[in-house]
Amino acid sequence: MITNLIIFVVTNYNKIPMSLFSDNIRNLRVQQKISQEKLAEALAITRGRYVKYEDGTSEAPYEILKKIAHYYHISIDLLLSVDIRKIPMDDLLQLESNRLVLPITVNKEGDNLIEVVTQKVKAGYLNGYADPEYIESLQQISLPFLGPGKHRGFPVEGDSMPPHEDGSIIVGRYIEKLGEVMDGKTYILITKNEGMVYKRLNKNKKNVLVVESDNSFYPPYAVKASDILEIWEYECNIGRSDRKQENSESLSVKTLFLELKRDISDLKIKNL
Repeated sequence: MITNLIIFVVTNYNKIPMSLFSDNIRNLRVQQKISQEKLAEALAITRGRYVKYEDGTSEAPYEILKKIAHYYHISIDLLLSVDIRKIPMDDLLQLESNRLVLPITVNKEGDNLIEVVTQKVKAGYLNGYADPEYIESLQQISLPFLGPGKHRGFPVEGDSMPPHEDGSIIVGRYIEKLGEVMDGKTYILITKNEGMVYKRLNKNKKNVLVVESDNSFYPPYAVKASDILEIWEYECNIGRSDRKQENSESLSVKTLFLELKRDISDLKIKNL
């Protein structure tokens, strides 16, 4: 196994390697031909204050670190712990808000390896999705036919998205920007409130996604853009079931039964 990028995790921001950080922000500024005065203005601080960070005579607080990271579109971890002169910056896969830089891991044949979030470790994903050590601990597989992009496998639960059955794995491709999602396609959504869900996009409104299950028993609902941590577009399904496909008549009866069951549940709620 070969890892194209090595991720260094900074666990204590109170112990910043100032010389490395200073060298990094100086090199970035010089490369992009930005004056100290212009950069200080973008950070909403004085030039004198910025110069101290670049000279290494003063430690930058977290809020300033975050602003510098956003300005250069680079993660804080890289600014603090890696000599960025030695890294091909164009090869980094950036996430929105500079939360993380995803390492692209390949095998000896050069095929991208896919991390699989199994049922056993699913509970920890919401807290670990931005932790490189957690991601590196996941099981990995290779599916060369998927092509370029960052892919990850997620478990399916319940019966809301037939024909994908409980226990199968949905492999998704990472979507970098919310504007790239399309109505009618299915996505794995990692959200603050709902956790991990697999749904079909119904309507893409401004700052809101309306998602629905293919099983009509489950009603559609809205997800705020601010609640979304990650989006992965469906690429393929890995399952073990060889169950015969139900015919249309059986599906119609099942749909009617599920709708009746939902109506009864709604009546019970209204009568409470």
